Amino acid sequence: MGFRRRTAAEEEEITRTQSPESSAGTGPGTEVQKDLVVESPTVLIISDEVDFSRRIAARWQMERNAPAFTVLSGDLWPRFVVDGFDVAIVGDLRREILSVVLEPLHSTGRPIFCICQDDATAKLVHERWPRISLLRRTEHWLETLVLAASEAVHRSRAESRARAAEVSCAALERQATLGRYMLEMRHNMNNALTSVLGNSDLLLLEPGSLSAQTRAQIETIRNMTLRIHEIMQRFSSLEKEMNVVAQQAERDAGKSYAATAAGD
Repeated sequence: MGFRRRTAAEEEEITRTQSPESSAGTGPGTEVQKDLVVESPTVLIISDEVDFSRRIAARWQMERNAPAFTVLSGDLWPRFVVDGFDVAIVGDLRREILSVVLEPLHSTGRPIFCICQDDATAKLVHERWPRISLLRRTEHWLETLVLAASEAVHRSRAESRARAAEVSCAALERQATLGRYMLEMRHNMNNALTSVLGNSDLLLLEPGSLSAQTRAQIETIRNMTLRIHEIMQRFSSLEKEMNVVAQQAERDAGKSYAATAAGD
C-alpha cells in the first residue's frame, strides 16, 4: 500500500528544491524538463481529521487496484506541489483555510471530491467551486466515495494515455512528412548526384590540366558524392522492404478475416 503522510522535513525539501534559488545555476539555454506523467495513480487526501484518510485508504485497499496516497493536513497544503495527483479528496478543514485549499485544486481541472458535514459548507463549495463533486456523510458515504473516485482515477489515467498518444502521433506525423519529402525528392537528388559525379570524373580524366591540390579536392568531391549515393540507395532499399512488410501484413489480415468469416 502506498499510503503515508508527508513529514514536515519532506515538505521543507519540496519547497526548497522548487524555489527560484535552487534553479539559479541553470544558465541561458539550459532546458529544464519536467515529467508530467505520473508513474502510478495518485490520490491526494487533504483533511485535518487523521482517521478520515485512514478509513479511505483502508476501504480502497479492498479493491483490486489501489492507488498510492498522499496525505496532507490543511496547514501543509500551501507547500505541496499542486499538480502531483490524479484525484483529490478533501475532508474536514477549518473554514478559514477552505478557500486556500479548494481554489488551486479547482484550477487544476482534475477530479475533486469534497466531503461536507454541514449544509453551510456544502452550499459554499457548490456556489464558489461548482466543478467539485460534493458528498455528505450519510450511511454509505465511504463506499460511494471510493466507487466514484476509482472511476475518476481510471478516467484520469485514460485521458493521460490519450494525451501521450496524441503527442506521439504528432511526432510520428512530422517524421512521416519528412519521409514523404525524401521520397518525392529522391529522383531529383539522384540526378544532381549523377551530374556532380560525371563532371568530377571528366575533370579527373585530364591529368595535366589540374594542379595536385585541385585534383585532390575534386577526388574528395567525387568520394563524398559516392557516399551520398550509397545513402540514397539504402533509402530506396528500405522503402522496398517496408512495402514488402506492408503487403505481407495486408495478406495476413485478409487471411485472418477470411478464416473468421468461415468460422461464423
